[in-house]
Amino acid sequence: MTLEKNRRDQGQPVAATQGVPALEPLRGGPRTAISAAVARRLFHAAVNRLDVTVVEGHSGRLLGQGGPTMQIHRPDEFYARLGRDHLIGFGEAYMTGAWDAEDLAGFLTVPAARIATLIPEPLQRLRAFLTPRLPGHQRSTEANSRANISHHYDLSNEMFELFLDDTLSYSSALFDTSVSSAAAGPGSVGDHLVATPPEPADSDDPLVHGPDLSEAQGRKIERLLDEAGVTGGTRVLEIGTGWGELAIRAARRGATVHTITLSVEQLELAERRIADAGFSDRVRVELMDYRALTASGATYDAVLSVEMIEAVGHEFWGTYFRTIDSVLAPGGRVAIQAITMPHDRMLATRDGQTWINKYIFPGGFLPSVEVIDQITRDETTLRLTGQLEMGSHYAETLRRWDRRFLAQRDAVHALGFDDLFMRVWHFYLTYSQAGFASGYINVSQLTFTRPQDGEHQ
Repeated sequence: MTLEKNRRDQGQPVAATQGVPALEPLRGGPRTAISAAVARRLFHAAVNRLDVTVVEGHSGRLLGQGGPTMQIHRPDEFYARLGRDHLIGFGEAYMTGAWDAEDLAGFLTVPAARIATLIPEPLQRLRAFLTPRLPGHQRSTEANSRANISHHYDLSNEMFELFLDDTLSYSSALFDTSVSSAAAGPGSVGDHLVATPPEPADSDDPLVHGPDLSEAQGRKIERLLDEAGVTGGTRVLEIGTGWGELAIRAARRGATVHTITLSVEQLELAERRIADAGFSDRVRVELMDYRALTASGATYDAVLSVEMIEAVGHEFWGTYFRTIDSVLAPGGRVAIQAITMPHDRMLATRDGQTWINKYIFPGGFLPSVEVIDQITRDETTLRLTGQLEMGSHYAETLRRWDRRFLAQRDAVHALGFDDLFMRVWHFYLTYSQAGFASGYINVSQLTFTRPQDGEHQ
């Protein structure tokens, strides 16, 4: 047993690992004892209403209504972390091995579906006082954004290649399923469509995604390009390059592309992939913050962005859409893919720090479709005219990524990442999968139009 594992088992400080900050140590004393006791009571009350099975400690005490199983190995540490840091502590207790679950995604999906009602309403009102605030250095200002992006996307291109498909698309795929109109309701704006859930039918071998994932990623991109009206001669701006797949496909249609990123690692690999595809003369990749786009005075016929708005931060959503509005040519179109959350949950969790912020995406925060519609109507000439919901497709995408990531353990270790990193990323991928599978979060392709000059808005 290693010294690092000994420390985790005892709830002691665990040193930072590549891409993962050091865990804060647990401290004894009356405050810790009281908060742990309160956390134990609240946790018991919550899980006893859920279709899960929780096995507590060596005593084997059973909690819950029956369902996916969670094993609490070290109850004292688990409740101390939960009491001190709430949902962040819940994730950190998994990182240290204080608890585990064989079907982690299946277990997490159950509470995710009822996250808004698990804690009694009077205590919900105390959220603003109990939830840690997002640290100032993580606010998505121009000064901070490059560091926020680098924390995640500059980890290692080779690591991402281990679990992504051949397109290197790090966003929800769109599988080959039917699309139907959705009934009007909260969040419904414009032409509201919903993609039916995909079948989980990939290879039995976790190292083989099967051709359908690459096809599904291509389908996602091609639909966005169609929504933005990208054809031969279209001047395209992409905010958030990724590893270049959208830019390559836009260039293949005959468009000229300006794509911007804040990730040095992604820029280098994207440029190589674009050159290998033979489109260096049509695609310009630039290390640039989106806020600097207006300086040149350039305009574009189409603006596209795939799952980048999540990194903008709620303080800057207006700036983001005003920037797009200012660089979009009259009559131009915008197509973005955005992870969203219900409007009421967005309002309740704004300004707080989450486990995802702390360990995966510093400064990130999910908008609601309603707030996007409100901001664009109030602050821009853009109008949200179309929406395709595809949350179940992200759940399936994440399931496949996680299976392949776990199967690549030796290769991940060979890149210099340790077991703590593996646990962090397994929790991140399954935690996200549970959010989409439960409907707590969603992902949509959103289409915006900008009227021609003089056209009635």
